[in-house]
Amino acid sequence: MRILVVEDQKELAYQIAKKVSQAGFAVDSVGTIGDALALLEDEPFSAVLLDRRLPDGDGLSLMRIVREKQPESRVLMLTALDAIDDRVEGLNAGADDYLIKPFSLDELLARIRASLRRAGGAPAPRVSIGALTFDLDSGTAQVERRAIQLQRRETALLEALIRRAERVVRRHMLMAEIYGLEEEIQPHALTILVSRLRARLDEAGAGVEIHTSRGVGYMIAEKRE
Repeated sequence: MRILVVEDQKELAYQIAKKVSQAGFAVDSVGTIGDALALLEDEPFSAVLLDRRLPDGDGLSLMRIVREKQPESRVLMLTALDAIDDRVEGLNAGADDYLIKPFSLDELLARIRASLRRAGGAPAPRVSIGALTFDLDSGTAQVERRAIQLQRRETALLEALIRRAERVVRRHMLMAEIYGLEEEIQPHALTILVSRLRARLDEAGAGVEIHTSRGVGYMIAEKRE
């Protein structure tokens, strides 16, 4: 999953991006509404962490654009404006949650996870293919109740594929969900990552295969005998 941080305080933005990245999310961080708009045009985001006071305006002005361009995205407002009227204004504008500065990064991460879980109030289901089970809430994989130890990007790749199981996922969509825009990505990084994940799943006896659609992308499916 990919998270957009819109925060002009550089140190805070860095700390948020670091915490969220360590939790297994791909993160992009910008400091203005204009830069956020450019990313929202081209990249899919599961959640947007949005400051109110930005150099080029009130973050609320971005809310309508988020809802139009990416209606499934969750929006968490991050602000020093703590009056009741300010919070009501943010929530009425379409925010899914509202966090007052200063806040705990652990609480922020918990709020992000809780917001992403919401789908009619129900947690995301576990997805099973072959002997593999993936928990979309916790981002953990198991084979017959045995946990598979995966690195952060391996987990992100598996989640991106398993959410669209039995369908080819295009390379650019995988890249967008796994890597941040500011990361230096080697030309064959995704190919290498897919090979590593294949090896881990085979070693665990997951009973699945990752198929290559040459020049297009990858698909996860149950292994056929």
